[in-house]
Amino acid sequence: MNISHFLIVPAAALLALVVGLPAAAAELEVLLSPPQKALRANVEAHIGPLNGRDASALHRFAPAAEREAGKALQALGYYRPQIRSEVVEEGGKSILRLRIEQGEPVRLRTVAIRVEGEAAQLDSFRVPNSAKLAPGAVLDHGAYEDAKRLIRNQALRYGFFDGAFAEQSLRIDLESGVADIRLIYRSGPRYRLGAVAFVGETPFDDDLLQRLVPFKAGEGYDADRVGALNQALVSTRYFEDVRVEAAPEHAVARVVPVQVQLQARKPRTLAAGLGFSTDVGPRLRGNWTRHWRGAEGHRLGADFEFSSPRQNLSSWYEIPLDPPLTESLRFTTGYQKEDLLDTQSERLTVGGQWQHLPENAWQRIVSLRLEQERYNVGEDEGRSSLLLPGIGFSRTVSDSKVDPSRGWRLQADLAGGHRSLFSDADLLHLDLQAKGLTTFAGGHRLLGRLQFGGIATNAFESIPPSLRFFAGGDQSVRGYDYQTLSPRDSEGDRVGGRYLMVGSLEYQYPLRERWRLATFVDHGNAFDDFTDPLKTGVGIGVRWVSPVGPLRLDLAHALDDDEGSAFRIHFSMGPEL
Repeated sequence: MNISHFLIVPAAALLALVVGLPAAAAELEVLLSPPQKALRANVEAHIGPLNGRDASALHRFAPAAEREAGKALQALGYYRPQIRSEVVEEGGKSILRLRIEQGEPVRLRTVAIRVEGEAAQLDSFRVPNSAKLAPGAVLDHGAYEDAKRLIRNQALRYGFFDGAFAEQSLRIDLESGVADIRLIYRSGPRYRLGAVAFVGETPFDDDLLQRLVPFKAGEGYDADRVGALNQALVSTRYFEDVRVEAAPEHAVARVVPVQVQLQARKPRTLAAGLGFSTDVGPRLRGNWTRHWRGAEGHRLGADFEFSSPRQNLSSWYEIPLDPPLTESLRFTTGYQKEDLLDTQSERLTVGGQWQHLPENAWQRIVSLRLEQERYNVGEDEGRSSLLLPGIGFSRTVSDSKVDPSRGWRLQADLAGGHRSLFSDADLLHLDLQAKGLTTFAGGHRLLGRLQFGGIATNAFESIPPSLRFFAGGDQSVRGYDYQTLSPRDSEGDRVGGRYLMVGSLEYQYPLRERWRLATFVDHGNAFDDFTDPLKTGVGIGVRWVSPVGPLRLDLAHALDDDEGSAFRIHFSMGPEL
C-alpha cells in the first residue's frame, strides 16, 4: 500500500474545504424531443441531485439514471421512449446528458369513475372530474391516484367508514397506445353523529354548552362539523383547554359518540400598557375583563385610556344569546373628557346593543344610547341630551387578520334622534367607510381608503362636538394635526362640520420580509358646504410588520396648510383593514 498517496487525498480535500476551493461540479442535462417542461421537471425530480459526482461516477450512475427517467416518463403516460445517456466534460464540469425521444403517449380510451350507495345522494360528495381524466387525455398516473385519494378522503370526512372500492383498475394496452380506468366506490351507509357529552369541571350550564354545538344528534357525520365544534368552544374564550373526540372506532350501530373534555380558564384578566400616537401623544391604556360570570356565561369588563387631551373610562356587561358566538346583548356605560384645540367636552353615555357578529359575513349592531354632554366649541357653549337609536353594518374580507395581503372592509353607521323622544335636537348622523388592499408583482401593495359622513339637523348649534366632523391626523388627512381640519367660527375657532369627506391612496414597496417603504396622498376635509375646498397631504413612510400588526411611521407634508408648517410626523399601529 502506498501510504503517502493515501494521505495526500484527504489532505487535498481538507485544503479545499479550508481555503474554499471549488469542489468538482456535476450537472444533469435533460434534452427532450420535442421539448416538454413538465416531462423534463419530472425526470429531473426522479433522478435527483448528482451530489458532486466526477466523470467516472457519472458513467457508473448513467444506467440507473436512464431507468429513473423511464419511470418518470411512464408516470406521465410515455411508455415507449428512447433514452440515450452520455457523460461529457464542459467548462470544468462533468455533465450527465440524457437525450430522450419520448414518442407517442398512452391516451385514455374509457374512463368510468362512479360512487355508489348513500354517498351518491350527497351533493357535497364530489366525483373526480378533471380534464386529465377525460377520454383522449394523456395518461397521468398522478391524476389517477389523486382521484382515488379524493374519494377516500371524502368518505372519511362524511362518515362512510365502511366504504371500499369495488373496482379500481388502470389497464394499459401498449400495442394500441390506450388505457382504461375504472374506479367504482361503494360507500355503504353513512355514520351519524351522536349527542355531545361535555366532561370536566366547568361552571357552565349544559344548556349554554349545547347551544355552541353546530350540529344536532343524528345528523350525518362530518369531520368539518366536529372541527367547527372545537373552534366554537375555543372562540368563546371561556376555556383554557378544549379536546373534542369523535372516534369512529367507538361507534355503536353506526352512531359516533362525541365527547368534549373542557378546562375552564381563569375568570379574570387585567392588562395595561403605555403607548404613543402623534394624535394624542403618550397614553396609558388598559382593561379588566371577567371572561365568565355564572353558569350562563355572562361577561363583563372595563376599559380605560388616559392621555393629556383625552380621558376615557367605560364598562360593559354582555349576555350571550342563541347562538352564543354570534348573538349577544351588551349594556355599556362610559365617561369621556376631551380638551382638543378649540373643543372642550365632558360626555356621559349609557346604552345597550344587540350584536350579531358572525364570522365571514355582515356584522350588525342595533343600539340605543343616551348621551349627555357638556361642551365648549368655539363660541358655542351648552349641554345636550340625546337619545340615539342606531344601526351599524360592517364586513371585513381578508387573507390575514394581522397583516393581510389583499382584502376589503366596509362599514356603515346610522343614528338619529328626535325632540319628541327625549332629545334636544332632531338629527340623522351617517358615517360610511371603505378600505381596500391589493398586492401584486411579488409584494408591491396598494391601499385605498374612503370615508364620508353627514349630519341632517335643524339645530346644528345643539349638536355636541362628539357628533360633529373633524379631519386631520394619523387616520384621516396626514400632514395636518389631529382634528385641525374643520369649519371655523367668527373668532377663528374650529367648531366641527356638518359633512366629512376623506380619501387616501397609498403605495407600499417591499424592502425586506417585514419592512416596507410607503408613499401616499390624502385628500379631504370637514365642511359645512360642498363648495368648500378639500385639503391635500402627501408624504413617505416606513412600515414594520410586528407580531400584533404593522407599525407605521410617516413624514407628511400639507399642501394647503394655512399655518405654513412644512412637515408633520405621524405614528400609528394596527391592521390595515
